Amino acid sequence: MVVLQCPYPSQEIALTNNMSSADQRQMGVLVHERSLVILSATVNHQGNYLCSLRNASSQFWFRLTVYTAQSREYDKRTKHPVTCYTNESCKMHCPDEGESLPKSSYFSSVEMTDHGVYTCTRSYLYRGQMYNMTFTVELDVKQKEPERTAVITSPHDSDVFDVDLGSTVVIDCKAVLYSDFDEIFWLSEGSFVENNSSFLFFYNFTRNKHTEETKMTASLVFKIVLEEDLLKNYTCKLESISQGPSFVTITLAQRARPSYMSLAVGIISIVVVMTVTLVFYVKFKIEITLFLRDTLGCQRSSADGKRYDAFLLYYKSDTDAGLNDCDRKHLESVLEELYGYSLCLYDRDVLPGKAEAEAVLDCIEQSRTVLVVPSSPDSGPGSGLLTAIHAALVERQTRLIFIRTERMKVSTSGSLPEALQLLSKAGDCVTWKGLSSTQPSSSFFKKLCYYLPAPQCEEKLRLLPQKIQDVTS
Repeated sequence: MVVLQCPYPSQEIALTNNMSSADQRQMGVLVHERSLVILSATVNHQGNYLCSLRNASSQFWFRLTVYTAQSREYDKRTKHPVTCYTNESCKMHCPDEGESLPKSSYFSSVEMTDHGVYTCTRSYLYRGQMYNMTFTVELDVKQKEPERTAVITSPHDSDVFDVDLGSTVVIDCKAVLYSDFDEIFWLSEGSFVENNSSFLFFYNFTRNKHTEETKMTASLVFKIVLEEDLLKNYTCKLESISQGPSFVTITLAQRARPSYMSLAVGIISIVVVMTVTLVFYVKFKIEITLFLRDTLGCQRSSADGKRYDAFLLYYKSDTDAGLNDCDRKHLESVLEELYGYSLCLYDRDVLPGKAEAEAVLDCIEQSRTVLVVPSSPDSGPGSGLLTAIHAALVERQTRLIFIRTERMKVSTSGSLPEALQLLSKAGDCVTWKGLSSTQPSSSFFKKLCYYLPAPQCEEKLRLLPQKIQDVTS
């Protein structure tokens, strides 16, 4: 259907195309008010059409060209492009061809999948026949570009800047702008800060234009920070014609003086920890040493060429303060069977036929430590032997451990032989306290094992609980 609408008032016009009324009816052409309507256009309807006033004072010519559906020009003239953006509402109008109210199609939120060609059809009933006017609307859906808005990038609102009184301070306000009319500047307590470097505090700015954005920096400068400056609020204001103003307010605060309290507390804490550690170690050094020795395993090998860990040198005490035979056997059993020490015993390991002093020196030579034990008057070589080998022990710098009893401890030093008094000053001393020292876990055995070197690995033995019970009994 084609409608040719005359621009003149319908009461005063005459429409013609040099066709008679019969030809017009045959060709499906009719006059409706001030429009010439072709009910179904064909190529035969091509030609010139005239619209004029009845007095022929004015004329208006139409040139009608009819295209086939296969021609490119047909597609170009019948398709109406519409562009909408994703996630926005979209309205497509059916083209107005003589209708007072155009029809429309509405998308509340258009998506990319809505892209395509839509057909708009108007239908008219004339003498029992339906005639259509068809139009096509080509919808192009595009991704909406993100909105670019001017923004202050630094500082942030309510930031506090630590400053020193009397110092020079520069605070930069940076922004990204998208219009030459956008700008940033500083306010102090609501009043403009002057852009004059002769003042004590002022602001200056720089603008750097990039392809699509402008970076601007407004610097608030304090030549000398005064105490009154700490009491004010300073606002960086962004003026934008597209989105309205935005603000960032900051304050100044006096920088706190360095405090040595935390340093002092740290030093005191370290000293206290070291002191407690030292006291703990001094008090429990024997237990700690034995625990580490037992935890880490054997620490000594036979690389020094010594055969024995210790030589038990018994000497006959001139008093009854020495260890009796039962105590000596118990001492040997605990050291050998429980703690795994290899002992050289005079009455067991010294070959007969040698002189006593020479045989003792041989045992000392093969042992890492000499354990000097007082015995009751009825056994042991006596203190005279110590006098005989005193020089040799001093010369070889033999490691000595002396066992003393409580009764010997309370006696005067003058009651001991002179050689023993001299040797005891060069060695370590452990006190035997009678029955309380017989337990393998007693302080006597702990201290004795502390002074003794670690036993050789290949000779160290551990007894089962039953065996330990037998030894302590």
